[in-house]
Amino acid sequence: MSKPLRIAMAGLGTVGGGVAGLLLNADGELAERASRRLELVAVSARDRAKARAADVSRLEWHDDAVTLAACDADVVVELIGGAEGPARALVEAALKSGKHVVTANKALLAHHGAALAALAEESGVALKFEAAAAGGIPIVKALRESLIAYGIDAVRGILNGTCNYILTQMEATGRSFAAVLAEAQKLGFAEADPALDIGGGDTAHKLALLSSLAFGIVPSLDAIKTEGIAHITPEDIAFAREFGYRIKLLGMARRTPSGLDQRVQPAMVRAGTPLGDVEGVFNAVLADAGAAGPFFFEGRGAGEAPTASAVVSDLVDIARGAVGAAFGRPAARLKTLSGAPPARVSPYYLRFNVLDVPGVLAEIAGRLAEAAVSIESMIQRGRSPGEPVSIVMITHECSESDVARALKVIAGSDKVLAEPCMIPMEAG
Repeated sequence: MSKPLRIAMAGLGTVGGGVAGLLLNADGELAERASRRLELVAVSARDRAKARAADVSRLEWHDDAVTLAACDADVVVELIGGAEGPARALVEAALKSGKHVVTANKALLAHHGAALAALAEESGVALKFEAAAAGGIPIVKALRESLIAYGIDAVRGILNGTCNYILTQMEATGRSFAAVLAEAQKLGFAEADPALDIGGGDTAHKLALLSSLAFGIVPSLDAIKTEGIAHITPEDIAFAREFGYRIKLLGMARRTPSGLDQRVQPAMVRAGTPLGDVEGVFNAVLADAGAAGPFFFEGRGAGEAPTASAVVSDLVDIARGAVGAAFGRPAARLKTLSGAPPARVSPYYLRFNVLDVPGVLAEIAGRLAEAAVSIESMIQRGRSPGEPVSIVMITHECSESDVARALKVIAGSDKVLAEPCMIPMEAG
């Protein structure tokens, strides 16, 4: 068996502690699979005195994470997080010094992935990030190495467990978004500041990486239209159920005649389909690999064990000598996209909060018709004249821009009490 793969790791939080535990307590099977022992030799964290599940007291300690780049190790594992600061400085320094890098840092790669991939290639080392895209789901390796024969036509996924938990609980209990979010924070499923999750930013980071792997583009948040879930109401979820759908926050990237469409937004997904049936904090990705067909991946997208497992799988690949381009293609050949995503064409769910007065339905239908938007089905439940009521419509397939143009006019009516809600429909 070859000499051990020596590993330095920055960050000993939930995931880092899990990785340290796996490496320090590894049995012979892990070494057999890697063809060499995986040896954790140095660590760095903010608080040396903090009690941890894994005993790191005998390891070389670095107060400054960036100095790990100069230690006697073959690989640096970065689990600090953040697009800038010590995480970026460490990864850059490690790559420049000829060390392989494994990271779970989606923000870092979404902002600087192409430059870091180029740096890894210049140094002849690996940059691995299986844990950055969907926790324990092996989607990075699948897109980079497995589903390449026929190319990828589309990638769609539930990439944020916090949002999926909130939407699942809203459906199960009928409670408001705010109430379920507060519960998720108490249970540890949502951060104290949940903006990155519920605003769609976390999903956009992950989608940027999956899009780069699938379509050979530079990871870029600017090319992704991003919308969160804070505006989704229990009423929307109940209406979706009546139509046979469930609301999910999806990250989607697909080829269209107008170019590559990348977006993060709530979508109506048909119940009973693979994506539609993903519950709670689970993540899932559906990849359409052309003639090879669709491939569905589901699993835990966060947490100590799934993410630590993904980190160790990257270490095993490096131990076996798997280097290669980080995004499956040389960094210099990654294409840069410019401009907004092309307008989407699909059916849409529309909800209008209006006064229950004569003529309001005719006015809405007329404005939609003027924009060439036709209606497939509708639900209207009046209470009593002059009171607020919801009108819900499902359109036939139409252009997003046409719908948006009609809604802008409709929102200006004195009979419409709130901004209309518009959610695209997905097959599942």
